[in-house]
Amino acid sequence: MQVVVLVKQVADTAARIKLQGERDIDRQSASLIVNPYDEMAIEEALRIREKVGGTVVAVTLGEAKAEEALRTALAMGVDEAARVTAQTSDPLTTARALARAVQELGADVVVAGRSAADDEQGQVGALLATVLDWPCVTEVTKLEIGPEGGTAEREVEGGGVQVLEFSLPIVLTAQEGLNTPRYASLPGIMKAKRKEIRQIAVDASAVGEPVLETVALELPPERSQGRMIADLGPVEAAKELVRVLHEEAKLI
Repeated sequence: MQVVVLVKQVADTAARIKLQGERDIDRQSASLIVNPYDEMAIEEALRIREKVGGTVVAVTLGEAKAEEALRTALAMGVDEAARVTAQTSDPLTTARALARAVQELGADVVVAGRSAADDEQGQVGALLATVLDWPCVTEVTKLEIGPEGGTAEREVEGGGVQVLEFSLPIVLTAQEGLNTPRYASLPGIMKAKRKEIRQIAVDASAVGEPVLETVALELPPERSQGRMIADLGPVEAAKELVRVLHEEAKLI
């Protein structure tokens, strides 16, 4: 079985983000990591290989720096890695470019994270399935898969669980709770440094025109400095806190 796992390099969610111009973040100064949901996708792809056999290929789309994310996937245990070079600007054009790579790699299963931590749009997996004309199960929390198909569970509103049967090929997106990603081993890290990363070029005619445009990015307003209520006993401090929340903060 040929499993393709989609990987995106994003800014560390714990880092302070700076903007570059009006439409993008400053990726040169940001601390970049593998998208956390994509780590779950990598882990699930490896588990599919362990159960069914085959090959796992990690695929990313981006500039050369994005290959760092592929090295992480290789260190975790994927067999091969490929970087797609294409000019994309929204989830649809990204999905079209990735679809060309998936077809070229002859994938039976595509696993991706449910969304990326930088934009939280959660569209690429479903759009990729649409472009490929494949079935898709999003936000998977439990997976059973075999050579011909399998079942996937996903949580639904109200605390219920939806169980879906599918046949291959399939696009799956990983939700929190699906698994716990493994750590990269030291031998895996050393091997990952030496492995070749395949380049897949996708031209503009295959990508097409975007349907969404980022108009502007804005940082949230700076928070005001906190206020300490000190030098009062417990009862007086509680009264003062209630007064401040009611009269000054207008929260109660």
